[in-house]
Amino acid sequence: MPSPYPSEFRARAVALVRAGRPISRVAFELGVSEGGLHNWVRQDRIDHGELPGVTTRESAELRRARRRIRELEMQVEILTKASAFLAEEGPHPKGFTR
Repeated sequence: MPSPYPSEFRARAVALVRAGRPISRVAFELGVSEGGLHNWVRQDRIDHGELPGVTTRESAELRRARRRIRELEMQVEILTKASAFLAEEGPHPKGFTR
């Protein structure tokens, strides 16, 4: 799901807060929620190593890994079902080439 605000917009909003402006004022001026701006600032502090937590990069890697795992699990499930289906057919009569 695409984020409603571009990353440049978020970075500039965070920079204003880091420059000492109050979150409530910056949020009002930019037309974003205070809670959302607070989350952006917190994530920026995590990304810069000021707070413990999962960085934006790690979060993206985890999402990609989880998506790949789901795809692989689905492939295994399909192959398992196909193998079981083919095993049920049993041996073919002599001379049957199909």
